[in-house]
Amino acid sequence: MTAIPKIAPELAAHIVDPVVYGNWRALLDTFATLRRDSPVAVAEIPGYRPFWVITRHADILKISKDNATFLNNPATVVVAPLMAEMFVAHLMNGSPHLVKSLVQMDAPEHPKYRRLTQDWFMPANLKTIESNIRAIAKSAVDKMLSMDGTCDFARDVAAMYPLHVVMELLGVPESDEPLMLKLTQELFGGQDPDLNRMRAANISPQEATELMAQTVADFNAYFEALAKDRRDNPRNDLATIIATGTIDGMPIPDYESAGYYTIVATAGHDTTSASTAGAMWALAQDPAQFAKVKADRSLLPGLIEEAIRWTTPVQHFMRTVGADTEIGGVPMKAG
Repeated sequence: MTAIPKIAPELAAHIVDPVVYGNWRALLDTFATLRRDSPVAVAEIPGYRPFWVITRHADILKISKDNATFLNNPATVVVAPLMAEMFVAHLMNGSPHLVKSLVQMDAPEHPKYRRLTQDWFMPANLKTIESNIRAIAKSAVDKMLSMDGTCDFARDVAAMYPLHVVMELLGVPESDEPLMLKLTQELFGGQDPDLNRMRAANISPQEATELMAQTVADFNAYFEALAKDRRDNPRNDLATIIATGTIDGMPIPDYESAGYYTIVATAGHDTTSASTAGAMWALAQDPAQFAKVKADRSLLPGLIEEAIRWTTPVQHFMRTVGADTEIGGVPMKAG
Protein backbone atom coordinates (compact mmCIF):
# COMPACT_ATOMS: atom_id res chain seq x y z
CA MET A 1 0.00 0.00 0.00
CA THR A 2 1.38 3.40 -1.00
CA ALA A 3 2.04 5.75 1.92
CA ILE A 4 0.03 8.99 1.85
CA PRO A 5 2.40 11.94 1.27
CA LYS A 6 2.24 14.46 4.12
CA ILE A 7 3.36 18.07 4.42
CA ALA A 8 5.95 19.08 7.00
CA PRO A 9 4.08 20.46 10.07
CA GLU A 10 5.70 23.93 9.90
CA LEU A 11 4.68 24.38 6.25
CA ALA A 12 1.18 23.02 6.87
CA ALA A 13 0.71 25.55 9.67
CA HIS A 14 1.51 28.39 7.24
CA ILE A 15 -1.47 27.48 5.07
CA VAL A 16 -3.98 28.36 7.80
CA ASP A 17 -2.11 31.25 9.45
CA PRO A 18 -3.59 34.64 8.43
CA VAL A 19 -0.40 36.44 9.52
CA VAL A 20 1.59 34.50 6.91
CA TYR A 21 -0.78 35.72 4.19
CA GLY A 22 0.27 39.25 5.09
CA ASN A 23 3.91 38.40 4.33
CA TRP A 24 3.76 37.93 0.58
CA ARG A 25 7.31 36.75 -0.08
CA ALA A 26 7.28 34.19 2.74
CA LEU A 27 3.97 32.83 1.47
CA LEU A 28 5.31 32.49 -2.08
CA ASP A 29 8.33 30.64 -0.70
CA THR A 30 6.05 28.24 1.16
CA PHE A 31 4.05 27.37 -1.94
CA ALA A 32 7.19 27.13 -4.10
CA THR A 33 8.59 24.57 -1.64
CA LEU A 34 5.33 22.62 -1.70
CA ARG A 35 5.19 22.61 -5.52
CA ARG A 36 8.76 21.34 -5.66
CA ASP A 37 8.68 18.74 -2.87
CA SER A 38 5.03 17.90 -2.08
CA PRO A 39 2.72 19.04 -4.90
CA VAL A 40 -0.05 16.64 -3.81
CA ALA A 41 0.07 15.98 -0.07
CA VAL A 42 -2.01 15.99 3.11
CA ALA A 43 -1.84 18.74 5.75
CA GLU A 44 -2.41 17.59 9.31
CA ILE A 45 -2.85 20.59 11.62
CA PRO A 46 -4.05 20.44 15.24
CA GLY A 47 -7.69 21.59 15.45
CA TYR A 48 -8.39 21.12 11.72
CA ARG A 49 -9.65 18.24 9.65
CA PRO A 50 -6.80 16.78 7.54
CA PHE A 51 -6.99 18.03 3.95
CA TRP A 52 -5.13 17.57 0.68
CA VAL A 53 -3.04 20.53 -0.51
CA ILE A 54 -2.63 20.83 -4.28
CA THR A 55 -0.12 23.41 -5.53
CA ARG A 56 0.63 22.69 -9.21
CA HIS A 57 -1.17 24.78 -11.81
CA ALA A 58 -2.13 21.83 -14.04
CA ASP A 59 -3.56 19.86 -11.11
CA ILE A 60 -5.53 22.85 -9.81
CA LEU A 61 -6.91 23.47 -13.31
CA LYS A 62 -8.03 19.84 -13.59
CA ILE A 63 -9.79 19.98 -10.23
CA SER A 64 -11.52 23.29 -10.91
CA LYS A 65 -12.90 22.04 -14.26
CA ASP A 66 -14.10 18.60 -13.14
CA ASN A 67 -17.26 19.52 -11.28
CA ALA A 68 -18.57 15.96 -11.21
CA THR A 69 -15.58 14.52 -9.33
CA PHE A 70 -14.60 17.54 -7.20
CA LEU A 71 -17.56 19.08 -5.37
CA ASN A 72 -18.18 22.58 -3.98
CA ASN A 73 -20.29 21.21 -1.14
CA PRO A 74 -19.80 20.73 1.80
CA ALA A 75 -16.57 22.79 2.14
CA THR A 76 -15.51 25.77 0.04
CA VAL A 77 -12.68 27.22 2.14
CA VAL A 78 -9.68 25.58 3.75
CA VAL A 79 -9.38 27.70 6.87
CA ALA A 80 -12.25 26.28 8.92
CA PRO A 81 -11.16 24.85 12.29
CA LEU A 82 -13.33 22.12 13.78
CA MET A 83 -14.64 24.43 16.54
CA ALA A 84 -15.66 27.00 13.93
CA GLU A 85 -17.34 24.30 11.84
CA MET A 86 -19.32 23.16 14.87
CA PHE A 87 -20.35 26.75 15.64
CA VAL A 88 -21.59 27.31 12.07
CA ALA A 89 -23.52 24.02 12.02
CA HIS A 90 -25.17 24.94 15.34
CA LEU A 91 -26.00 28.45 14.15
CA MET A 92 -27.34 27.32 10.75
CA ASN A 93 -29.35 24.31 11.94
CA GLY A 94 -26.93 21.72 10.62
CA SER A 95 -25.77 23.52 7.46
CA PRO A 96 -21.99 23.92 7.10
CA HIS A 97 -22.41 27.38 5.53
CA LEU A 98 -23.08 30.84 6.95
CA VAL A 99 -23.98 31.82 3.38
CA LYS A 100 -25.34 29.51 0.71
CA SER A 101 -24.64 30.85 -2.78
CA LEU A 102 -23.45 29.61 -6.17
CA VAL A 103 -20.03 29.05 -4.59
CA GLN A 104 -21.50 26.37 -2.28
CA MET A 105 -23.70 24.63 -4.88
CA ASP A 106 -23.19 21.64 -7.17
CA ALA A 107 -25.29 20.28 -10.04
CA PRO A 108 -28.21 20.04 -10.51
CA GLU A 109 -28.77 23.00 -8.15
CA HIS A 110 -25.90 25.19 -9.38
CA PRO A 111 -26.95 25.55 -13.06
CA LYS A 112 -30.52 26.42 -12.07
CA TYR A 113 -29.40 29.29 -9.84
CA ARG A 114 -26.73 30.44 -12.27
CA ARG A 115 -29.27 30.60 -15.10
CA LEU A 116 -31.34 33.14 -13.14
CA THR A 117 -28.88 36.00 -13.70
CA GLN A 118 -26.78 34.61 -16.56
CA ASP A 119 -28.44 36.71 -19.28
CA TRP A 120 -27.77 39.88 -17.27
CA PHE A 121 -24.03 39.38 -17.71
CA MET A 122 -24.14 38.53 -21.41
CA PRO A 123 -22.38 41.01 -23.78
CA ALA A 124 -25.66 42.18 -25.30
CA ASN A 125 -27.02 43.38 -21.96
CA LEU A 126 -23.70 44.74 -20.71
CA LYS A 127 -23.53 46.86 -23.89
CA THR A 128 -26.66 48.70 -22.76
CA ILE A 129 -25.01 49.80 -19.49
CA GLU A 130 -21.45 50.30 -20.79
CA SER A 131 -21.81 54.07 -21.08
CA ASN A 132 -22.94 54.27 -17.45
CA ILE A 133 -19.96 52.15 -16.31
CA ARG A 134 -17.59 54.38 -18.31
CA ALA A 135 -19.10 57.43 -16.60
CA ILE A 136 -18.44 55.83 -13.19
CA ALA A 137 -14.84 55.13 -14.27
CA LYS A 138 -14.33 58.71 -15.40
CA SER A 139 -15.75 59.97 -12.13
CA ALA A 140 -13.26 57.78 -10.20
CA VAL A 141 -10.35 59.19 -12.20
CA ASP A 142 -11.60 62.77 -11.78
CA LYS A 143 -11.84 62.22 -8.02
CA MET A 144 -8.24 60.95 -7.95
CA LEU A 145 -7.00 63.93 -9.97
CA SER A 146 -8.71 66.32 -7.56
CA MET A 147 -6.70 65.03 -4.59
CA ASP A 148 -3.65 67.30 -5.04
CA GLY A 149 -1.35 64.56 -6.34
CA THR A 150 -1.58 62.27 -3.32
CA CYS A 151 -4.10 59.54 -2.54
CA ASP A 152 -4.40 56.07 -1.08
CA PHE A 153 -5.05 54.36 -4.42
CA ALA A 154 -6.22 51.07 -2.87
CA ARG A 155 -8.77 52.79 -0.64
CA ASP A 156 -9.79 55.85 -2.69
CA VAL A 157 -9.89 54.37 -6.21
CA ALA A 158 -9.44 50.59 -6.41
CA ALA A 159 -12.01 49.88 -3.69
CA MET A 160 -14.64 52.46 -4.64
CA TYR A 161 -14.85 52.16 -8.45
CA PRO A 162 -15.79 48.44 -8.74
CA LEU A 163 -17.99 48.77 -5.65
CA HIS A 164 -19.99 51.54 -7.34
CA VAL A 165 -20.30 49.51 -10.57
CA VAL A 166 -21.53 46.35 -8.84
CA MET A 167 -23.99 48.24 -6.62
CA GLU A 168 -25.32 50.01 -9.69
CA LEU A 169 -25.97 46.63 -11.35
CA LEU A 170 -27.46 45.15 -8.18
CA GLY A 171 -29.69 48.14 -7.47
CA VAL A 172 -28.23 49.27 -4.14
CA PRO A 173 -28.44 53.08 -3.73
CA GLU A 174 -25.13 54.96 -3.72
CA SER A 175 -25.79 56.19 -0.19
CA ASP A 176 -25.58 52.57 1.05
CA GLU A 177 -22.28 51.77 -0.68
CA PRO A 178 -20.12 52.56 2.41
CA LEU A 179 -22.21 50.05 4.39
CA MET A 180 -21.75 47.40 1.67
CA LEU A 181 -17.98 47.98 1.66
CA LYS A 182 -17.80 47.80 5.47
CA LEU A 183 -19.77 44.54 5.61
CA THR A 184 -17.76 43.00 2.75
CA GLN A 185 -14.47 43.75 4.48
CA GLU A 186 -15.79 42.35 7.76
CA LEU A 187 -16.93 39.17 6.02
CA PHE A 188 -13.66 38.55 4.15
CA GLY A 189 -11.34 39.94 6.85
CA GLY A 190 -12.58 38.11 9.91
CA GLN A 191 -9.11 37.87 11.49
CA ASP A 192 -7.67 41.12 10.11
CA PRO A 193 -7.42 43.78 12.87
CA ASP A 194 -7.91 46.54 10.27
CA LEU A 195 -11.12 45.02 8.93
CA ASN A 196 -12.88 42.74 11.39
CA ARG A 197 -15.97 43.86 13.26
CA MET A 198 -14.18 44.46 16.57
CA ARG A 199 -11.01 45.94 14.99
CA ALA A 200 -9.22 43.47 17.27
CA ALA A 201 -5.92 41.63 16.86
CA ASN A 202 -5.23 38.03 17.80
CA ILE A 203 -8.83 36.86 17.85
CA SER A 204 -9.42 33.13 17.61
CA PRO A 205 -10.92 31.47 14.50
CA GLN A 206 -14.06 30.79 16.53
CA GLU A 207 -14.37 34.46 17.51
CA ALA A 208 -13.76 35.46 13.88
CA THR A 209 -16.53 33.10 12.77
CA GLU A 210 -18.95 34.54 15.33
CA LEU A 211 -18.17 38.07 14.11
CA MET A 212 -18.71 36.98 10.51
CA ALA A 213 -22.05 35.47 11.51
CA GLN A 214 -23.09 38.88 12.84
CA THR A 215 -22.04 40.46 9.55
CA VAL A 216 -24.03 37.88 7.58
CA ALA A 217 -27.08 38.68 9.74
CA ASP A 218 -26.69 42.38 8.82
CA PHE A 219 -26.43 41.50 5.11
CA ASN A 220 -29.51 39.29 5.37
CA ALA A 221 -31.58 42.00 7.08
CA TYR A 222 -30.56 44.58 4.47
CA PHE A 223 -31.32 42.37 1.47
CA GLU A 224 -34.56 41.05 2.95
CA ALA A 225 -35.81 44.64 2.96
CA LEU A 226 -34.43 45.26 -0.55
CA ALA A 227 -36.11 42.10 -1.89
CA LYS A 228 -39.46 43.10 -0.42
CA ASP A 229 -39.16 46.51 -2.05
CA ARG A 230 -38.36 44.96 -5.46
CA ARG A 231 -41.28 42.56 -5.26
CA ASP A 232 -43.55 45.53 -4.56
CA ASN A 233 -41.74 47.90 -6.97
CA PRO A 234 -39.87 45.93 -9.69
CA ARG A 235 -36.98 47.67 -11.47
CA ASN A 236 -34.47 46.82 -14.20
CA ASP A 237 -31.77 45.52 -11.85
CA LEU A 238 -30.34 42.30 -10.42
CA ALA A 239 -32.11 42.81 -7.10
CA THR A 240 -35.46 42.50 -8.89
CA ILE A 241 -34.37 39.38 -10.81
CA ILE A 242 -33.36 37.64 -7.57
CA ALA A 243 -36.43 38.86 -5.62
CA THR A 244 -38.89 37.69 -8.26
CA GLY A 245 -36.99 34.67 -9.61
CA THR A 246 -38.18 31.08 -9.32
CA ILE A 247 -36.45 27.69 -9.16
CA ASP A 248 -38.49 24.72 -10.41
CA GLY A 249 -41.54 27.00 -10.43
CA MET A 250 -41.18 28.08 -6.80
CA PRO A 251 -39.83 31.35 -5.31
CA ILE A 252 -36.21 31.18 -4.18
CA PRO A 253 -36.04 30.11 -0.49
CA ASP A 254 -34.92 32.83 1.93
CA TYR A 255 -31.56 31.19 2.76
CA GLU A 256 -30.57 30.83 -0.90
CA SER A 257 -31.97 34.27 -1.80
CA ALA A 258 -29.90 35.92 0.95
CA GLY A 259 -26.82 34.04 -0.26
CA TYR A 260 -27.39 35.14 -3.85
CA TYR A 261 -27.57 38.80 -2.85
CA THR A 262 -24.53 38.51 -0.58
CA ILE A 263 -22.25 36.83 -3.14
CA VAL A 264 -23.07 39.47 -5.76
CA ALA A 265 -22.63 42.30 -3.27
CA THR A 266 -19.25 41.06 -1.99
CA ALA A 267 -17.26 38.86 -4.38
CA GLY A 268 -18.33 40.98 -7.34
CA HIS A 269 -16.19 43.94 -6.30
CA ASP A 270 -13.69 42.70 -3.68
CA THR A 271 -11.65 40.62 -6.14
CA THR A 272 -11.61 43.43 -8.70
CA SER A 273 -10.46 45.90 -6.06
CA ALA A 274 -7.59 43.62 -5.06
CA SER A 275 -6.36 43.00 -8.60
CA THR A 276 -6.66 46.70 -9.53
CA ALA A 277 -4.67 47.78 -6.49
CA GLY A 278 -2.18 44.97 -7.09
CA ALA A 279 -1.64 46.06 -10.69
CA MET A 280 -0.97 49.67 -9.70
CA TRP A 281 1.39 48.59 -6.90
CA ALA A 282 3.38 46.41 -9.30
CA LEU A 283 3.61 49.22 -11.86
CA ALA A 284 4.68 51.69 -9.17
CA GLN A 285 7.55 49.33 -8.34
CA ASP A 286 8.57 49.00 -12.01
CA PRO A 287 8.62 52.46 -13.64
CA ALA A 288 9.87 51.05 -16.96
CA GLN A 289 6.82 48.80 -17.30
CA PHE A 290 4.56 51.67 -16.20
CA ALA A 291 6.02 53.92 -18.93
CA LYS A 292 5.60 51.12 -21.48
CA VAL A 293 1.89 50.72 -20.70
CA LYS A 294 1.27 54.48 -20.70
CA ALA A 295 2.91 54.74 -24.12
CA ASP A 296 0.97 51.83 -25.64
CA ARG A 297 -2.63 51.43 -24.45
CA SER A 298 -3.00 48.23 -26.54
CA LEU A 299 -1.10 46.52 -23.69
CA LEU A 300 -3.94 47.14 -21.21
CA PRO A 301 -5.84 43.86 -21.82
CA GLY A 302 -2.66 41.90 -21.10
CA LEU A 303 -1.99 44.03 -18.03
CA ILE A 304 -5.45 43.22 -16.66
CA GLU A 305 -5.00 39.48 -17.16
CA GLU A 306 -1.54 39.59 -15.59
CA ALA A 307 -2.82 41.65 -12.64
CA ILE A 308 -5.33 38.90 -11.81
CA ARG A 309 -2.62 36.22 -12.02
CA TRP A 310 -0.09 38.29 -10.08
CA THR A 311 -2.31 39.35 -7.19
CA THR A 312 -4.43 36.15 -7.06
CA PRO A 313 -7.35 37.81 -5.20
CA VAL A 314 -8.74 34.38 -4.22
CA GLN A 315 -5.69 32.54 -2.90
CA HIS A 316 -7.22 29.15 -2.20
CA PHE A 317 -10.43 27.18 -2.57
CA MET A 318 -11.66 23.82 -1.27
CA ARG A 319 -13.25 20.92 -3.13
CA THR A 320 -14.42 17.55 -1.81
CA VAL A 321 -13.62 14.35 -3.69
CA GLY A 322 -16.94 12.94 -4.93
CA ALA A 323 -15.60 9.68 -6.41
CA ASP A 324 -12.37 7.74 -6.11
CA THR A 325 -9.78 9.37 -8.35
CA GLU A 326 -6.16 10.44 -8.53
CA ILE A 327 -4.29 13.71 -8.89
CA GLY A 328 -0.66 13.82 -10.02
CA GLY A 329 -0.47 10.03 -9.69
CA VAL A 330 -1.65 10.13 -6.05
CA PRO A 331 -4.87 8.16 -5.34
CA MET A 332 -7.72 9.89 -3.47
CA LYS A 333 -10.80 8.35 -1.92
CA ALA A 334 -14.32 9.73 -2.17
CA GLY A 335 -15.11 12.03 0.74
